[in-house]
Amino acid sequence: MQVFSNARRLSRAFKSPILLYSDRFLVPDIPTVEAPLQCPSHRSFSSLTPWCSGTIQSSHLHMAQRPMYSVTSRACFSSEASTTESSPTVAVKASTTETNPTVAVKELYDKMLESVVVKRSMPPNAWLWSLIENCKSHDDIKLLFDILENLRRFRLSNLRIHANFNCNLCREITKTCARVGALDFGKKALWKHNVYGLTPSIGSAHHLLLYAKTHNDAKLMVEIMRLVKRNGLPLQPGTADIVFSICYNMDNWKLMSNYSKRFVKAGVKLRQTTFNVWMEFAAKIGDTETLWKIEKLRSESMKQHTLATGFSCAKGFLLERKPGDAADIIQVLNQSLPDAKKSGIMAETQKLVNEWPLEVIKHQEKKDKKALAKSLKSDIPAMVSGLLNMGIEARVNIEVLTGKDGILQ
Repeated sequence: MQVFSNARRLSRAFKSPILLYSDRFLVPDIPTVEAPLQCPSHRSFSSLTPWCSGTIQSSHLHMAQRPMYSVTSRACFSSEASTTESSPTVAVKASTTETNPTVAVKELYDKMLESVVVKRSMPPNAWLWSLIENCKSHDDIKLLFDILENLRRFRLSNLRIHANFNCNLCREITKTCARVGALDFGKKALWKHNVYGLTPSIGSAHHLLLYAKTHNDAKLMVEIMRLVKRNGLPLQPGTADIVFSICYNMDNWKLMSNYSKRFVKAGVKLRQTTFNVWMEFAAKIGDTETLWKIEKLRSESMKQHTLATGFSCAKGFLLERKPGDAADIIQVLNQSLPDAKKSGIMAETQKLVNEWPLEVIKHQEKKDKKALAKSLKSDIPAMVSGLLNMGIEARVNIEVLTGKDGILQ
């Protein structure tokens, strides 16, 4: 029995050192202390990854030479962060391509980065908003997005906040990108899954669409609308307003027709201003079939005509050789519109006589142009005559159409 007892003691004595050098376990009687990891000195601030702000269990043993399973299991909180860590050289290049940022922006960027990296604390929100307001160039926007990525990592790894920033921040950032012309970064902000912690909304897309409208850039509009669709951003009445205006200004009826189907299918309640542009365009190119479909859709949600929709219908009747009906709808406008807007009837009538005939003929096929010119030459004077008989003053020069040197000769 004594032999077996001695054997057990020897067995227990040999077990302890075996566990001490195990790669999978820590010694149970060594106290653990949580301390922040220090980032390697050769990495730039903009390439920080979540593992830089994790916690480790330290002791008098040389644990840095051994695999730290407790750290790696807690370090990766998102696919974006792990992707950045796997390719650090890319992040370093991003920080070294900055050329001439604004002094105020660079100072704020440095302060915020120091707060995150050195002080291990979130910088005040006012700093970020101030940085956004001071952005004046593409290089400023690059610093803005770099600090956003660092803030995103810090929130994930140190604060354990997995939620993105609210959508108000994203709207302000896309507005700033449009203001300085940094459209490449503005489009990045529309991605639902991004490394910057941004929450895109259709309001963010509107700022970029307004830029496209200002610069008559249909190609940019198409790119933005594609991003809107891919990232599931819901279409709004304001979206249709901007898109239809761009299509009208670019004289692109085919593009407007494609997007109108998309808006109607999505159940977007179109504004009166959208119907104005849509119906004016249909009347300008002489597409009466589509014009009456739009009018039916408009009448389902709106009782009264505007000057634009009313005169679009009048043009549609003229295209169908119905000058009496054209005069009737103008009379309805004269009766229903408030006095402040009745003066617009005269201006619209003059445009119908002086400008519209040439526009609509220009959009017809060559074989149909002569016949349309002939019909308008007789039907427009008949409509004006009908307006005069109804007591509506229509001071227009019919000679512009019917004279020897008229526009329809």
